[in-house]
Amino acid sequence: MKVFVYGATGSIGSKVVEGLLERGHEVFAGTRHPEKGKKAANLHWVLADALQPSLGVEILEKVDAGFFISPPGLTDQYAILNPWLEKAKSVKLNKFVLNTAMGVDFAPPEVPFRKLELALEASGLSYNIIRPNWFMQNFQTYWIGGILKDKKIYFPGGDAKVSFINVKDIAATAISLLLTDEYKDQAFALTGKEAITHSDVAAKLSKATGLSISYEDITPEDFKKSLLGAGLPEDYADFMVYIAGSLKEGNSSPIIDSVKKVTGKDPVAFDEYAVENKKVWLS
Repeated sequence: MKVFVYGATGSIGSKVVEGLLERGHEVFAGTRHPEKGKKAANLHWVLADALQPSLGVEILEKVDAGFFISPPGLTDQYAILNPWLEKAKSVKLNKFVLNTAMGVDFAPPEVPFRKLELALEASGLSYNIIRPNWFMQNFQTYWIGGILKDKKIYFPGGDAKVSFINVKDIAATAISLLLTDEYKDQAFALTGKEAITHSDVAAKLSKATGLSISYEDITPEDFKKSLLGAGLPEDYADFMVYIAGSLKEGNSSPIIDSVKKVTGKDPVAFDEYAVENKKVWLS
């Protein structure tokens, strides 16, 4: 197959690209900086920029399927990806796989991610939607500053449990859906195999690294300040505060077997993730 991957250098997109290449497919990888892309057989880098949403959509004329994920830090996912959906409709793309977020299906129809999902569902295309829970990898990206500096996870999550998911499992699910029509026009919430608190996370990271890492339940106001201090725009910081509040209410605790159903494999456990990535927190 020929497959286009939007956001091909991101944490999920890059693994979708790798997995498709390993299976012998031809990949057209969308990124803002195609000139920086690695060289590989069957891999073609394509200019695609979220700040210029229609840029590069013509590539869909050459492919069979596409994977689409909105870049982090930008809140109007509909404006970013709808031009690609419209192009996909015009060329009758065989399969459109969209990555949104767990719980989007309960959002009002005007919320950008939900608006995009509804547009895809009404498009007439063969599609799948995947809605991942909070990523395990957030602890080596968004929350790593506090861990490295203070040995603390700063987050307004209270003692709510979360079925964190590994980005490897998100990518594996996306790949499986791109390559089959078995689950035509279905949406899947994606979670890990266990639900744990942020205090549990701190204990697991401590065990894996030998460090003494703890969790501090901060206020939503302090959380927003930390996000703004990290350079995120205010509208995206507000969005993060909102979904963190949903987490604290327990909405991120369900355990769903979608990963195993689609891929045939159990999702990665948090302990396994912590051991595999321990050098990140020891740097």
